[in-house]
Amino acid sequence: MGRFIIKKLDEGIQFFLAAGNREVIAASAKYNSKASCMKGISSVVRNAPVASVEDKTCRKSEKEINPKFEIFKDEDGLFRFVLRAKNGQTVISSEGYKAKASCKNGIESVKKNASNSEIVDMCV
Repeated sequence: MGRFIIKKLDEGIQFFLAAGNREVIAASAKYNSKASCMKGISSVVRNAPVASVEDKTCRKSEKEINPKFEIFKDEDGLFRFVLRAKNGQTVISSEGYKAKASCKNGIESVKKNASNSEIVDMCV
């Protein structure tokens, strides 16, 4: 079973989604309140399992509708993904991967773990 880990930072609150092996798969943006952070977690739970994948590294990739995962290359040439909610906002983003296959595995891990994860609140 995965975990949503909520952490308080100097400049807000953030959550991380970790797989069953405790490896962090993705991180949220920073939120101003715990309530907003919880809404972000709910968005991942709701959207990740049904999200399509848009590969922005392929010229012939079809544009998908939200919710969707977007795969792209960063300025260092690493593959990354983001999950966009129905309203187009980025809910979570991944670490950088050297191989596109690893990035795709990260997306599958989010889909698998999102609706089956406990919430661990490190703010208390």
